[in-house]
Amino acid sequence: MYAIGIDVGGTSIKWGLVSKDGKVLATDFIQSRKDEDQNLVADKLVYKIDEFLKQQGVERKEIIGIGIGSPGTIDSKEGEVIYTNNLDWQHFPLAKILENRLGLTTKITNDANAATLGEVKFGAGKKYKNVIMLTLGTGVGGGIVIDGKLIEGNKGGGAELGHAVINFESDILCTCGRYGCLEVYASATALIRQTKQAMEANRDSKLWDVVDHDITKVNGKTVWDGYDLNDKTAIEVVNNYIHYLGIGILNYCNIFRPEALILSGGIAKQGDRLVNLLTDYCEKNHYGYGGSAPVKILIAELGYESGIIGAASLVL
Repeated sequence: MYAIGIDVGGTSIKWGLVSKDGKVLATDFIQSRKDEDQNLVADKLVYKIDEFLKQQGVERKEIIGIGIGSPGTIDSKEGEVIYTNNLDWQHFPLAKILENRLGLTTKITNDANAATLGEVKFGAGKKYKNVIMLTLGTGVGGGIVIDGKLIEGNKGGGAELGHAVINFESDILCTCGRYGCLEVYASATALIRQTKQAMEANRDSKLWDVVDHDITKVNGKTVWDGYDLNDKTAIEVVNNYIHYLGIGILNYCNIFRPEALILSGGIAKQGDRLVNLLTDYCEKNHYGYGGSAPVKILIAELGYESGIIGAASLVL
């Protein structure tokens, strides 16, 4: 028996045939465009998935179900994408359409939620039932699993962990319309902004050498390269970044007291170094952190296929 996991993205919609132990056996995709009619997208998916199963020699009766991870606001109970800016979908009952037309149980959730569930079932969090995940990419996404179940909130609008305000005196406007959210301090976008600002203020920093004196080349890895060179400016930027991300992590530790907190996204590629810095920060700043219910900070394991595996986890 297998599941199909569908990972919706702004430029492509990928899917895969996933075994019961979370292995991706085959994949395919279609291009996605913001100006494409959502009903046409549904038609293409139905046709392509049906063809995909035939190509793999898999009958529909061998499919447990279909899981979908999509960006945006998702009503998982109604099987509907309420809104996603990436593709301009509005009140799109994608899961219902696929279920009705393919005759397969179909579930849908926010893509960050799906990725979190995938890590809990098959990745870094498989030893735990209570997990928080933060995705440190262009923004800060999040997912919450308590007692092995996703916590999505009313109409799937919860778990927006990147939009918790951590600096009430901030003048940095978040995409959500508020100031001082975790996202504007802990995303890769934020780290790039912080690095550039520090470089502009410190012309003698070795960070300039890292990017060949071209500030447009700064990315999420730049400051860590400077950190390796023991550059004072880079160390300050990293420490400030750890401070703000640590504040967010400690808030979630206090609210949910998970067994593990998983980090994913581009910044998480720093691996053990990031984990060690954050663990040290949390142990020094959190009341009771090292007590009877410590929280293990981990790096996500599923990588490139996390979206497909996470989506399939909805039905596996």
